[in-house]
Amino acid sequence: MEIFKQTNFDFLGKKWPFIILSLVLTAAGLLSLWIKGGPRYGIDFTGGALMDVNFVKRPPAEAIRSALRKKISGEIEVQEVSNSQEVLISTGARDEQALQAARTDMIDTLNATFNHSSGGKLDINNAPQSALADSLRQPLANEGVALSDDQLQALAKGITNYRDAHSGLIRNLDELSSLPGITPKILNVIKQQCFAGTFTIRSYEFVGPKIGADLRRQAINVVLIALGAMLVYIAFRFEWIYGVAAVIAVFHDTIITIGLFSIFNKRIDLTVIAALLTLVGYSMNDTIVTFDRIRENLRLGVRGSFSNIVNLSINQTLSRTVLTSGLTFLTALSLFLFGGQVLNGFSFALVVGIIIGTYSSIFIASPILIFWQNMAERRNRRPRMAAAPVENRARSAARSVKNVKPVRTAK
Repeated sequence: MEIFKQTNFDFLGKKWPFIILSLVLTAAGLLSLWIKGGPRYGIDFTGGALMDVNFVKRPPAEAIRSALRKKISGEIEVQEVSNSQEVLISTGARDEQALQAARTDMIDTLNATFNHSSGGKLDINNAPQSALADSLRQPLANEGVALSDDQLQALAKGITNYRDAHSGLIRNLDELSSLPGITPKILNVIKQQCFAGTFTIRSYEFVGPKIGADLRRQAINVVLIALGAMLVYIAFRFEWIYGVAAVIAVFHDTIITIGLFSIFNKRIDLTVIAALLTLVGYSMNDTIVTFDRIRENLRLGVRGSFSNIVNLSINQTLSRTVLTSGLTFLTALSLFLFGGQVLNGFSFALVVGIIIGTYSSIFIASPILIFWQNMAERRNRRPRMAAAPVENRARSAARSVKNVKPVRTAK
C-alpha cells in the first residue's frame, strides 16, 4: 500500500530548520536537567512509597497533603488523576523500616481525616476478605444465622468482588441487598459491623533506596548496551559510518525525550525506560529502512550526486514511513489521552519519541552520511591536486632538457 507515489520532495534542502529545532530542544532539555539537578526519577529509581487512593467524592489535594505532612516526615506528593476521584500519594526515599510503616501511617491519617464517624466499625471498602469474614462470623451466629465456614467465606468473597467491580468502592451498604445469599437479616448484621468508607486503597507499592539505586544503574546500562549493540550490527551490515549516524540519531531522540520529561516535570520510572527502549528500536528500524534503500540505489548505479541519491531514497520510503509512524503515533496518542495516570509517562515518551524519531531518521541521520561523504571526497581531491604541480614541473623540466642545444668543443 502506497500513499505517495513517485514523490520528489527536497527533504535535505529543508534540513536546517529541523537541525536548528533539534539543537534548541536539546539545549533546553539539558539546561532544564542542569537546573533541576538531573531527571525527576520515580520511586522505582529513588526509593519510596506510592499509594493509589480512590475517593467517593474528589477531595482537595491540599487537604490530603496537609494531613499527611503532620503524620509522615519527608517529602509528600499528592497528584490528582484527571477526570476521576483518584489520587496518587507518594513519599520520598527513606529507610526500609520507615517504608514498611508508611502504609499504616497513610491509612490512619486518611481515616482520621475523611472517616470521622466510623464508630469502631470495619471499613468495608478497605477490609480484606478474611477480615470481613472474621468480623461477621460471631455477630451472624448471635442473630441465629447459621453459616458454615465455606458459606461465610463465599459471602465475604461476593462482597469484595462486588466492591472491586465498582472501582473498589461501595457507596451505600444497601447496594449489597442485590447480591446472592444476602438476606435482610444478614444485611442488618453487615450494617451493624461495617461502614462504607469514603475512600479505598487501590494499590500500594514501595521500593527501598538501595534497590532503587540498583534499578537506576541497570536501566542506564541497558540503554547504553542497546545503543552499542545496534552500532555494531549496523556497522557490520552496512559500513561503520552508517552505524555511527544511526546511533547519533537515536541518541539525539533519547536526549530530547528525557529533556522534555524534565521540562514538563514528569517522573521517569521503569515504564518510561521500557518506552525509551521501544523508541530506540523503532527509530533504529526506521533509519535502517532508509539506509537500506540508499545502499540499494548505490548498487544499482543510480546517477546523480550522493545527496541526490539520499533524497531519492527518502522519497521512495516516504509511504512506508508515514504509514508506520502515523498509525503508531495515533495509538500512542490514544494511550496518552485515555490511558490514565499510571501509563501517562510511558505514553508521553512514545508520543514524543515517535515524532522526534521519525524526523531524525530523515533530517539527522541522513545529513550525517552526506557530511561524511563530502569530507571523504574532499580528502580524495587533495592528493590529486598536490600531485598536479609535481607533474607540471616534470613536464617543464623535460621540455627544457629537450630545448637545450649541445655545446661544441674545439678539436
